[in-house]
Amino acid sequence: QVQLVESGGGLVQAGDSLRLSCAASGRAFSSYNMAWFRQAPGKEREFVAAISWSGGRAFYVDSVKGRFTVSRHNANDTAYLQMNSLKPEDTAVYYCAARSRSSSGSYYHTKREFYDYWGQGTQVTVSS
Repeated sequence: QVQLVESGGGLVQAGDSLRLSCAASGRAFSSYNMAWFRQAPGKEREFVAAISWSGGRAFYVDSVKGRFTVSRHNANDTAYLQMNSLKPEDTAVYYCAARSRSSSGSYYHTKREFYDYWGQGTQVTVSS
């Protein structure tokens, strides 16, 4: 199994940027496709972005396309979410999640039940 720890959240103004990190430990990081989700107060946890185990493929929810970039560095067991042009509606707790590359189906799924491991989350607050 793998343990995930997010960092990099904070309070920023609209238009600012943040980079979130997701540090993994345990089983080989390259064994997992990775994803980012977020959960705003009173709302369901929603999919944001995903990246394949090799880093060669990525997928984004429409609301963040062109503003967020997901990446990973397998050599240091870390995934990233670069967030630019932040908006107040991006305010949420951001979670990284891992799905084994040996699982059947696509490298990404937009529903949380397809992911095996989760971090504890990091708060992102964007003021207007």
